[in-house]
Amino acid sequence: MFCFQCQETAKGTGCTLRGVCGKLPETSRWQDLLLSVVRGVATIGNSLNEAGVVFDKTVVGDFLTDALFATITNANFDDAAILEKVDRGIVIKKELLTKAQDNNVTLPDYQEVKWGGAKSDYTAEGDRETVLRNENADLRSLKELDVLGLKGMAAYYEHAARLGQRDENIIDYMMKSLAVITKPDADMQTLLNNVLETGKFGVDVMALLDKANTTAYGNPEITKVNIGVGKRPGILISGHDLHDLEDLLKQTEGTGVDVYTHGEMLPAHYYPLFKKYSNLVGNYGNAWWKQKEEFSHFNGPIVFTTNCIVPPSPKANYNDRVFTTNSTGYPGWKHIEEKDGHKDFSEVIALAKQCQAPEEIEHGEIVGGFAHSQVFALADKVVEAVKSGAIRKFVVMSGCDGRMKSRDYYREFAEKLPKDVVILTSGCAKYKYNKLQLGDINGIPRVLDAGQCNDSYSWAVVALKLKEIFGAQDINDLPIEFNIAWYEQKAVIVLLALLSLGIKNIHIGPTLPAFVSEGVLKVLIDNFGLGTITTVDEDLKTMIG
Repeated sequence: MFCFQCQETAKGTGCTLRGVCGKLPETSRWQDLLLSVVRGVATIGNSLNEAGVVFDKTVVGDFLTDALFATITNANFDDAAILEKVDRGIVIKKELLTKAQDNNVTLPDYQEVKWGGAKSDYTAEGDRETVLRNENADLRSLKELDVLGLKGMAAYYEHAARLGQRDENIIDYMMKSLAVITKPDADMQTLLNNVLETGKFGVDVMALLDKANTTAYGNPEITKVNIGVGKRPGILISGHDLHDLEDLLKQTEGTGVDVYTHGEMLPAHYYPLFKKYSNLVGNYGNAWWKQKEEFSHFNGPIVFTTNCIVPPSPKANYNDRVFTTNSTGYPGWKHIEEKDGHKDFSEVIALAKQCQAPEEIEHGEIVGGFAHSQVFALADKVVEAVKSGAIRKFVVMSGCDGRMKSRDYYREFAEKLPKDVVILTSGCAKYKYNKLQLGDINGIPRVLDAGQCNDSYSWAVVALKLKEIFGAQDINDLPIEFNIAWYEQKAVIVLLALLSLGIKNIHIGPTLPAFVSEGVLKVLIDNFGLGTITTVDEDLKTMIG
């Protein structure tokens, strides 16, 4: 195996024996095979598009997004589930090949297009189609930077689609981009242009998801979220999918079972529609990487709606009470399929009724709900604070949390920021500092949490609005710094989206991605001023002055 898509990859270069995430070599092979099928389907679909041939883009788009999402770090460890997706992709591929033949469409002579899909070839094809199939380090780097961005895009698109918001242009672009990635002799400039265009569509897909969430659940509001527990049995729901949370809350009403959010599901509390559910009690625990300890104390069932699974030990006391949905999977855990657009959580609820109430691991409240609509509602107050000098700067500290000790940097950075600086956050990176008592500036909290990782879109919208208000010529002239923590592929599409908006001098950490080669890094530094973090004190001087 070879995998270098996450920040914690072995030795900062790549996992070759077993994934740091827990992914086994066999699982890695099947994921590589699945991605090969994805590239084949997308390339054929793109050729049909270019020839003006009509085909079912909903079926193709749903397959591409589900398959890409399933290969995101910590999403799916279940070999059988991954191979089912391979099988489904091969069926779709054959249907597209037939359509191409019937319409005399000439297809590229690529391995991913030609491979027939015989089950006897699965192992050989999976081994052949690894990341290392591209020998040139810089070309490989640009291709992987793009495909990892597309994985993040797929995750956001799937959430939007489940709420009824689709955009055929995004699916068309994904097929076009994957076709470029599949091309063996694509040159550096072509691949770089592809990466930047992926960033542009990253903005579009985050806007689509923002529309999906706010149309379904209302605009996020400033909200105090309970982090203690009640006395009734509970279900813990993790991941990012708000549609699943809505199904679960409806089905648990009146059952005597409470629902708690976990990790990236925390921002659900900010949406008006979810406030009507009295059985949505609070948020339990912290970021994803602490789940082994926290799940053992929760006592009730856990539902994973998306990635962020940490493989449990064989003796973990919660192994028999975890469920997965959507693109996620883990061997031995029950998977809840969707039917007619919804999930049936009756088995989860029945199990919860047999469990004890959660053990309290902390108590109190945390405040969030500062997405772009809420910030705009406070615009006069914010602008006045900036003009008066009460607010000197904003620092966007969005992104991911993780296990590495070096990530304590972000907590220390937040603690040491001058009292006239406001933190704009989204994603699980906030768990490093959202429970610190950092105070406020003229009633404006110094930590403004917009929501999930995709809600980094809010800070782009806010930045563009401030550019307009202050009459700035360039978005980089605003008093906003970007200090982004990354872990997996949804952070990659956020970064590419920010770059596509012209935002420069972004700091990312705790380390640079292993999939960015020296040649590609030079391009990113020269064109965008991209850099990594150093020490807290040095970075405070650089960013704040």
